[in-house]
Amino acid sequence: MPVQFYTVLGIAFVFGGCIGSFLNVCIYRIPAGKSIVSPPSSCPACGARIRWYQNIPILSWLFLGRKCAGCKVKISIRYPLIEALTGGLFMLVLWYFGLSWATPVYWVLTAALVTITFIDLDHQIIPDVISLPGIVVGFIASFLVPWLSWSDSLLGILVGGGSLYLVAWLYEMLTQREGMGGGDIKLLAMLGAFLGWKAIFPVIFLASLVGTLVGVPLMLLQKGDTKFAIPFGPFLASAALVYLFWGQALVHWYLTLLVPSAG
Repeated sequence: MPVQFYTVLGIAFVFGGCIGSFLNVCIYRIPAGKSIVSPPSSCPACGARIRWYQNIPILSWLFLGRKCAGCKVKISIRYPLIEALTGGLFMLVLWYFGLSWATPVYWVLTAALVTITFIDLDHQIIPDVISLPGIVVGFIASFLVPWLSWSDSLLGILVGGGSLYLVAWLYEMLTQREGMGGGDIKLLAMLGAFLGWKAIFPVIFLASLVGTLVGVPLMLLQKGDTKFAIPFGPFLASAALVYLFWGQALVHWYLTLLVPSAG
Protein backbone atom coordinates (compact mmCIF):
# COMPACT_ATOMS: atom_id res chain seq x y z
CA MET A 1 0.00 0.00 0.00
CA PRO A 2 1.42 3.45 -0.91
CA VAL A 3 3.02 5.51 1.86
CA GLN A 4 0.64 8.35 1.01
CA PHE A 5 -2.34 6.22 2.02
CA TYR A 6 -0.83 5.55 5.45
CA THR A 7 -0.47 9.30 5.82
CA VAL A 8 -4.14 9.71 4.97
CA LEU A 9 -4.97 7.02 7.55
CA GLY A 10 -3.06 9.01 10.16
CA ILE A 11 -5.00 12.13 9.20
CA ALA A 12 -8.24 10.14 9.53
CA PHE A 13 -7.23 9.09 13.06
CA VAL A 14 -6.50 12.69 14.07
CA PHE A 15 -9.76 13.88 12.51
CA GLY A 16 -11.65 11.09 14.25
CA GLY A 17 -10.01 12.04 17.55
CA CYS A 18 -11.23 15.62 17.12
CA ILE A 19 -14.73 14.32 16.37
CA GLY A 20 -14.43 12.09 19.45
CA SER A 21 -13.69 15.17 21.55
CA PHE A 22 -16.94 16.69 20.29
CA LEU A 23 -18.77 13.42 20.96
CA ASN A 24 -17.67 13.67 24.60
CA VAL A 25 -19.55 16.96 24.74
CA CYS A 26 -22.61 15.38 23.12
CA ILE A 27 -22.55 12.39 25.49
CA TYR A 28 -22.53 14.71 28.50
CA ARG A 29 -24.91 17.42 27.31
CA ILE A 30 -27.61 15.72 25.22
CA PRO A 31 -29.13 13.69 28.10
CA ALA A 32 -29.04 16.84 30.24
CA GLY A 33 -30.95 18.78 27.60
CA LYS A 34 -28.11 21.26 27.15
CA SER A 35 -26.86 22.86 23.95
CA ILE A 36 -23.93 21.09 22.32
CA VAL A 37 -22.74 24.36 20.81
CA SER A 38 -22.63 26.78 23.72
CA PRO A 39 -21.30 27.57 26.22
CA PRO A 40 -17.71 26.46 25.44
CA SER A 41 -16.35 23.37 27.16
CA SER A 42 -15.57 23.75 30.85
CA CYS A 43 -14.49 21.61 33.79
CA PRO A 44 -17.53 19.86 35.32
CA ALA A 45 -15.99 20.26 38.79
CA CYS A 46 -14.89 23.91 38.96
CA GLY A 47 -16.50 25.37 35.85
CA ALA A 48 -13.21 26.75 34.50
CA ARG A 49 -13.26 27.23 30.75
CA ILE A 50 -11.13 24.72 28.84
CA ARG A 51 -8.76 26.51 26.47
CA TRP A 52 -8.12 25.18 22.98
CA TYR A 53 -4.62 23.98 23.88
CA GLN A 54 -6.12 22.10 26.84
CA ASN A 55 -8.58 20.34 24.55
CA ILE A 56 -6.28 18.58 22.08
CA PRO A 57 -7.59 15.01 21.76
CA ILE A 58 -5.69 12.44 23.87
CA LEU A 59 -2.54 14.58 24.13
CA SER A 60 -3.98 17.26 26.43
CA TRP A 61 -5.12 14.59 28.88
CA LEU A 62 -1.54 13.32 29.04
CA PHE A 63 0.14 16.74 29.16
CA LEU A 64 -2.17 17.95 31.93
CA GLY A 65 -1.27 14.94 34.03
CA ARG A 66 -4.85 13.63 33.80
CA LYS A 67 -6.03 16.58 35.93
CA CYS A 68 -7.92 19.81 35.40
CA ALA A 69 -5.51 22.71 34.92
CA GLY A 70 -7.53 24.78 37.40
CA CYS A 71 -8.87 22.70 40.27
CA LYS A 72 -6.61 19.66 39.77
CA VAL A 73 -9.55 17.26 39.90
CA LYS A 74 -8.79 14.03 38.02
CA ILE A 75 -10.10 13.83 34.46
CA SER A 76 -11.73 10.50 33.65
CA ILE A 77 -9.78 8.24 31.31
CA ARG A 78 -13.03 7.76 29.39
CA TYR A 79 -12.54 11.06 27.57
CA PRO A 80 -9.31 10.08 25.77
CA LEU A 81 -10.60 6.53 25.29
CA ILE A 82 -13.65 7.83 23.39
CA GLU A 83 -11.36 10.07 21.32
CA ALA A 84 -9.04 7.15 20.55
CA LEU A 85 -11.99 4.83 19.81
CA THR A 86 -13.51 7.31 17.37
CA GLY A 87 -10.14 7.93 15.74
CA GLY A 88 -9.56 4.20 15.36
CA LEU A 89 -13.00 3.64 13.86
CA PHE A 90 -12.53 6.50 11.40
CA MET A 91 -9.21 5.02 10.37
CA LEU A 92 -10.76 1.55 9.97
CA VAL A 93 -13.60 2.94 7.83
CA LEU A 94 -11.09 4.65 5.55
CA TRP A 95 -8.94 1.52 5.38
CA TYR A 96 -11.92 -0.61 4.41
CA PHE A 97 -13.80 1.71 2.04
CA GLY A 98 -10.95 3.86 0.71
CA LEU A 99 -11.39 7.30 -0.75
CA SER A 100 -15.05 6.95 -1.69
CA TRP A 101 -18.39 8.47 -0.74
CA ALA A 102 -18.97 5.50 1.56
CA THR A 103 -16.22 6.71 3.91
CA PRO A 104 -17.84 9.99 5.08
CA VAL A 105 -21.22 8.24 5.16
CA TYR A 106 -19.94 5.56 7.55
CA TRP A 107 -17.96 8.13 9.54
CA VAL A 108 -21.31 9.71 10.33
CA LEU A 109 -22.72 6.31 11.30
CA THR A 110 -19.80 5.40 13.56
CA ALA A 111 -19.87 8.79 15.30
CA ALA A 112 -23.60 8.36 15.97
CA LEU A 113 -23.08 4.83 17.30
CA VAL A 114 -20.29 5.88 19.67
CA THR A 115 -22.48 8.65 21.06
CA ILE A 116 -25.51 6.38 21.41
CA THR A 117 -23.48 3.63 23.08
CA PHE A 118 -22.15 5.77 25.92
CA ILE A 119 -25.38 7.67 26.48
CA ASP A 120 -27.26 4.38 26.71
CA LEU A 121 -24.66 2.97 29.11
CA ASP A 122 -24.94 6.05 31.33
CA HIS A 123 -28.66 6.74 31.22
CA GLN A 124 -30.32 3.74 29.50
CA ILE A 125 -31.83 6.01 26.86
CA ILE A 126 -31.24 6.44 23.12
CA PRO A 127 -32.03 10.08 22.32
CA ASP A 128 -34.46 10.71 19.46
CA VAL A 129 -32.33 13.71 18.52
CA ILE A 130 -29.74 11.23 17.20
CA SER A 131 -31.75 8.26 15.94
CA LEU A 132 -34.57 10.08 14.12
CA PRO A 133 -32.33 12.43 12.09
CA GLY A 134 -30.07 9.41 11.61
CA ILE A 135 -32.87 7.58 9.81
CA VAL A 136 -33.24 10.48 7.38
CA VAL A 137 -29.48 10.89 6.91
CA GLY A 138 -29.06 7.15 6.33
CA PHE A 139 -31.76 7.13 3.66
CA ILE A 140 -30.25 10.16 1.88
CA ALA A 141 -26.81 8.51 2.09
CA SER A 142 -28.13 5.51 0.16
CA PHE A 143 -27.92 7.69 -2.96
CA LEU A 144 -24.16 8.06 -2.36
CA VAL A 145 -23.22 4.45 -1.54
CA PRO A 146 -23.13 2.42 -4.79
CA TRP A 147 -24.04 -0.96 -3.27
CA LEU A 148 -26.95 0.38 -1.20
CA SER A 149 -30.05 1.29 -3.19
CA TRP A 150 -32.68 3.66 -1.83
CA SER A 151 -35.19 0.80 -1.85
CA ASP A 152 -32.85 -1.38 0.27
CA SER A 153 -32.45 1.53 2.70
CA LEU A 154 -36.19 2.21 2.87
CA LEU A 155 -36.92 -1.47 3.39
CA GLY A 156 -34.21 -1.54 6.04
CA ILE A 157 -35.99 1.23 7.93
CA LEU A 158 -39.29 -0.64 7.81
CA VAL A 159 -37.84 -4.08 8.61
CA GLY A 160 -35.51 -2.72 11.29
CA GLY A 161 -38.12 -0.71 13.15
CA GLY A 162 -40.90 -3.21 12.54
CA SER A 163 -39.02 -6.33 13.66
CA LEU A 164 -38.00 -4.93 17.03
CA TYR A 165 -41.40 -3.38 17.53
CA LEU A 166 -42.94 -6.82 17.03
CA VAL A 167 -40.48 -8.41 19.48
CA ALA A 168 -41.15 -5.68 22.06
CA TRP A 169 -44.93 -6.04 21.63
CA LEU A 170 -44.85 -9.82 22.00
CA TYR A 171 -42.59 -9.61 25.07
CA GLU A 172 -44.89 -7.10 26.73
CA MET A 173 -47.95 -9.20 25.89
CA LEU A 174 -46.38 -12.34 27.40
CA THR A 175 -44.73 -10.81 30.48
CA GLN A 176 -46.93 -7.77 31.13
CA ARG A 177 -43.86 -5.56 31.40
CA GLU A 178 -41.76 -3.57 29.01
CA GLY A 179 -38.57 -5.33 27.95
CA MET A 180 -37.31 -3.12 25.15
CA GLY A 181 -37.57 0.63 24.84
CA GLY A 182 -38.65 2.61 21.81
CA GLY A 183 -35.11 3.92 21.48
CA ASP A 184 -33.83 0.50 20.44
CA ILE A 185 -36.55 0.28 17.78
CA LYS A 186 -35.61 3.66 16.31
CA LEU A 187 -31.92 2.76 16.48
CA LEU A 188 -32.47 -0.42 14.47
CA ALA A 189 -34.51 1.56 11.94
CA MET A 190 -31.52 3.92 11.64
CA LEU A 191 -29.17 0.98 11.14
CA GLY A 192 -31.49 -0.35 8.43
CA ALA A 193 -31.32 3.02 6.69
CA PHE A 194 -27.51 3.00 6.65
CA LEU A 195 -26.88 -0.71 6.06
CA GLY A 196 -29.97 -1.95 4.21
CA TRP A 197 -32.55 -4.58 5.10
CA LYS A 198 -30.17 -7.52 4.67
CA ALA A 199 -28.19 -6.33 7.69
CA ILE A 200 -31.12 -6.36 10.09
CA PHE A 201 -31.31 -10.01 11.11
CA PRO A 202 -27.53 -10.59 11.33
CA VAL A 203 -27.29 -7.46 13.51
CA ILE A 204 -30.14 -8.63 15.76
CA PHE A 205 -28.58 -12.10 15.99
CA LEU A 206 -25.10 -10.80 16.86
CA ALA A 207 -26.45 -8.25 19.34
CA SER A 208 -28.64 -10.87 21.04
CA LEU A 209 -25.79 -13.39 21.18
CA VAL A 210 -23.31 -10.97 22.73
CA GLY A 211 -26.01 -9.48 24.94
CA THR A 212 -26.78 -12.94 26.32
CA LEU A 213 -23.11 -13.79 26.88
CA VAL A 214 -22.63 -10.52 28.76
CA GLY A 215 -26.05 -10.21 30.37
CA VAL A 216 -26.38 -13.66 31.97
CA PRO A 217 -23.14 -13.37 34.02
CA LEU A 218 -24.11 -9.84 35.07
CA MET A 219 -27.55 -11.06 36.11
CA LEU A 220 -25.97 -13.87 38.13
CA LEU A 221 -23.78 -11.30 39.86
CA GLN A 222 -27.01 -9.52 40.76
CA LYS A 223 -28.12 -12.74 42.51
CA GLY A 224 -30.41 -13.84 39.70
CA ASP A 225 -32.38 -10.60 39.51
CA THR A 226 -34.31 -11.11 36.26
CA LYS A 227 -35.39 -7.46 36.34
CA PHE A 228 -31.79 -6.28 36.18
CA ALA A 229 -31.77 -3.80 33.29
CA ILE A 230 -29.03 -4.01 30.65
CA PRO A 231 -29.13 -1.47 27.81
CA PHE A 232 -29.42 -3.17 24.43
CA GLY A 233 -28.25 -0.16 22.39
CA PRO A 234 -24.50 -0.80 22.86
CA PHE A 235 -24.94 -4.38 21.64
CA LEU A 236 -26.87 -3.22 18.56
CA ALA A 237 -24.21 -0.59 17.86
CA SER A 238 -21.36 -3.09 18.22
CA ALA A 239 -23.13 -5.65 16.05
CA ALA A 240 -23.73 -3.00 13.38
CA LEU A 241 -20.02 -2.17 13.27
CA VAL A 242 -19.11 -5.86 13.04
CA TYR A 243 -21.55 -6.23 10.16
CA LEU A 244 -20.24 -3.07 8.47
CA PHE A 245 -16.71 -4.44 8.27
CA TRP A 246 -17.10 -8.21 8.30
CA GLY A 247 -20.79 -8.87 7.69
CA GLN A 248 -20.51 -10.45 4.27
CA ALA A 249 -17.73 -12.78 5.39
CA LEU A 250 -19.71 -13.81 8.49
CA VAL A 251 -22.86 -14.49 6.47
CA HIS A 252 -20.87 -16.56 3.96
CA TRP A 253 -19.22 -18.52 6.79
CA TYR A 254 -22.59 -19.17 8.43
CA LEU A 255 -24.16 -20.32 5.17
CA THR A 256 -21.17 -22.58 4.54
CA LEU A 257 -21.78 -24.26 7.91
CA LEU A 258 -25.45 -24.82 7.07
CA VAL A 259 -24.92 -25.86 3.48
CA PRO A 260 -21.33 -27.05 2.86
CA SER A 261 -21.80 -26.84 -0.89
CA ALA A 262 -22.32 -23.07 -0.55
CA GLY A 263 -18.60 -22.69 0.15
